[in-house]
Amino acid sequence: MSGPRPPVRVALARAVRELPRGPGWWYEPKFDGHRMVVFRDADGVVLQARSGRIVTAAFPDLVAAALEVPAGCVLDGEVVVWSGGRTDFAAVQRRAAATPARAALLAARLPASYAAFDVLADGGEDVRRLPYGARRARLVSLLGPLGPPLQPVPATDDLETALTWYETLPASGIEGLVAKRADSPYRGGTRAWRKVRHTETWEGVVVGYVGPARRPSALVLVLPGDDEVTVSTPLSSGLRAEAGRAGLPSGPVTGVAVAPGWGEVGYTGVEGGGLLAEVSRGSARLGVTTVLRLRVAPTPPLP
Repeated sequence: MSGPRPPVRVALARAVRELPRGPGWWYEPKFDGHRMVVFRDADGVVLQARSGRIVTAAFPDLVAAALEVPAGCVLDGEVVVWSGGRTDFAAVQRRAAATPARAALLAARLPASYAAFDVLADGGEDVRRLPYGARRARLVSLLGPLGPPLQPVPATDDLETALTWYETLPASGIEGLVAKRADSPYRGGTRAWRKVRHTETWEGVVVGYVGPARRPSALVLVLPGDDEVTVSTPLSSGLRAEAGRAGLPSGPVTGVAVAPGWGEVGYTGVEGGGLLAEVSRGSARLGVTTVLRLRVAPTPPLP
């Protein structure tokens, strides 16, 4: 196989307030899931998270489904778990954090689906340099005959259809739209795509945590343009485990902050800013900060 091998840098989207318009733009629903690259070669299937971490063991159901994809293919997309007719991001986090011993049990209880939105290799050929329109056609050809749980995301070049999706799909857990140029190649590590979300999000620096370092109950953050620390709402079980794995140092209480619903709480400080959190602040609950995702800040290059 001459196509890309793990780990690969995934293409990213830059948040904008309005959808780009005009000829040459395509629009896709933005699923609230767990980013994953699927590598299918002659030896089997490898699953890679956005961070580059290999998560094959956590998703045995998707591994079995991906074996139906022709060898020599690499797909990019989102893993989602459907619950009550809508996507459940907390359930996806539980799946992603599963140990090999619990993965099969969780796969039965919380079956995963894969919403593919791009193809990086087809038949062993690296197709990242091809324009989006050509890659989209290949993606539909590859996954169209297979059906669930592997499916291509819907896509349209009609603005009115995209705006209808934007207004009607949030009830299903779709968090917005992604816009891509029909003539654009796949640019890993760059924010060439555009995204519009229903809830604005920020990326904050984790400066502390509430509770034990191995499973913190909440995170203390500094958000862009804000000098005051903010305490998040209680973390989901999956995020607590993920924050613990990030290696938060233990130590004495170093500060006090006001937490929604809790009042003043003490927290343990973290130095270095090595952990970042994507958060949302819903307009209906002004000031309530919810952690959506965590990521480790890149290590600065040596001088």
